[in-house]
Amino acid sequence: MTHLKRHHNPFFPALMDELLRPDLGGRQANYNVPAVNIRETENAFEVELSAPGKPKEDFNIELDKNLLTISSDVKNETTEDNGKYTRKEFTVSSFKRSFTLPETIAADDIKAAYENGILKLTLPKKEEALPKAKRLIDVL
Repeated sequence: MTHLKRHHNPFFPALMDELLRPDLGGRQANYNVPAVNIRETENAFEVELSAPGKPKEDFNIELDKNLLTISSDVKNETTEDNGKYTRKEFTVSSFKRSFTLPETIAADDIKAAYENGILKLTLPKKEEALPKAKRLIDVL
């Protein structure tokens, strides 16, 4: 089992950058965990999740209080009947990633887009969390 290295950004506390793995009788679930990049800009956090080959309808993005969950659970079944034999194959493609968001995120303004195999979420900061312009204070 590999150990995942956690990076904590002081502006993005308690970021859970690990797969939430259900226990399967002592075995680990076999999920294909997509890579995630998180970048902070002056006005927002940008989350990019690599998931090539999926239609955008396969993604489920939920926000429950301050827990953002991105998941996909796709099951495919193919059957090939060639006279003397029948072959049936099942494929399952699932993942689930969860992130605890800071209170400085404007939750109602979160946006998601999927293009060229990258799911991109923009998590804008609340107005009070944005940097303030420098101002001069008069001395009386």
